[in-house]
Amino acid sequence: MFRRQLAPMRDPSIGDRVTVRSDASLSQSAYELLEEAIVTQQVAPGSSVSEAQLSELIGMSRMPTREAVRRLARENLLEVRPKCGITIRLIDPNVQLRLLETRREVERLMVRLIARECDAAAKATLRALSADFETAAIRSDVLLFVHADKSFNELCLSICGNEFVVGAMRLMQGPSRRFWFQRSRDAEILVESATLHAALAAAIASGDPDAAAHASDRLLDSAERFARRAIEETGDALSVR
Repeated sequence: MFRRQLAPMRDPSIGDRVTVRSDASLSQSAYELLEEAIVTQQVAPGSSVSEAQLSELIGMSRMPTREAVRRLARENLLEVRPKCGITIRLIDPNVQLRLLETRREVERLMVRLIARECDAAAKATLRALSADFETAAIRSDVLLFVHADKSFNELCLSICGNEFVVGAMRLMQGPSRRFWFQRSRDAEILVESATLHAALAAAIASGDPDAAAHASDRLLDSAERFARRAIEETGDALSVR
């Protein structure tokens, strides 16, 4: 059920400064570690786990783990069932395709807003993330992509001034990241996705809403193509049984 634990994610926008850990930062750390554990399938889809097991996995106490579990349940990565424990949601390519149809429209609006709203510091961070994505593509580095993608998502949500867009995107990003990771064993998917993410980050940093929207559509075209391929492969596998 559990696989090896990964190193904690580092946010490239905050450098190496040291901060005093508050309850809020502990909850955030627990969320980041547990989200990554689920996305990278250290905890297998469909697993039934306890809060104590998840707490042990990420090496944190029960309270911040509980807060992280609640947040991840809202983000559609797990289910909390009273008296039955915690279940990690299964990965279904048909569900992912429906998610992407929704995400396309919301993300197009989000990147337009961000391109208009981001300041010089945010643009610099976006350009740095674009370089990270390019490096991930060149090196076929899955974990670099996973970390850059999470930082990119959080940066975009922090800049976007529309709370309804932010709320909708939070429901879709975790499942999308986990589906991508499952498919990332295919080098074509890793390279193409990392390259398109690099282009999207650069387009937003340019401050051009139309360029950002176009880059988002190209990324979603690719994601939908890979989701449809997964559906076809699942159908082929079932027909062989």
